[in-house]
Amino acid sequence: MIENRESIRSFDATKKIDDEVLNRILNAGRLAPSASNRQPWTFVLVSSDKKLTEVKATYQREWFQKAPAIIVVTGDKTKSWVRPKDGYNSIETDLAIAMDHMVLAAENEGVGACWIIAFDYELLAKAIGLNQNEVVYSMAALGYPPDDFKKTGRKIRKPFDEVVKRI
Repeated sequence: MIENRESIRSFDATKKIDDEVLNRILNAGRLAPSASNRQPWTFVLVSSDKKLTEVKATYQREWFQKAPAIIVVTGDKTKSWVRPKDGYNSIETDLAIAMDHMVLAAENEGVGACWIIAFDYELLAKAIGLNQNEVVYSMAALGYPPDDFKKTGRKIRKPFDEVVKRI
């Protein structure tokens, strides 16, 4: 599954994702590990026409406008673990792990996903009703690719020996 996963930037806007499938994807995020098991996250599922319009205005890509569902991952910095010696806050790590679980779950369900961090932060925060202590980490567009869609099959990654250091 991991070897086949690609960021999908082509969606059939007429194919909605069943709620049971969406719930399994969201549950994968809920089951993700977090520092000290704090689970400082909220996963905002955007699927109503009104909210999709608002959220899609935060990222102006043609393919994004066709996504039938979007998950926005938010977290509360006051609820995440903080390393005592240097004050490192685990919020971004925790939220990245949760998003990764959901993107992989989407792949497992046959749902295309694309992880997005390039968005208008203020507009997105307003669209989803972000609470005072929360931050938006990322969002993922979800949808089924068109029937004629083919994955590229090209996974450009550094060689194993270049990224693994054994000591």
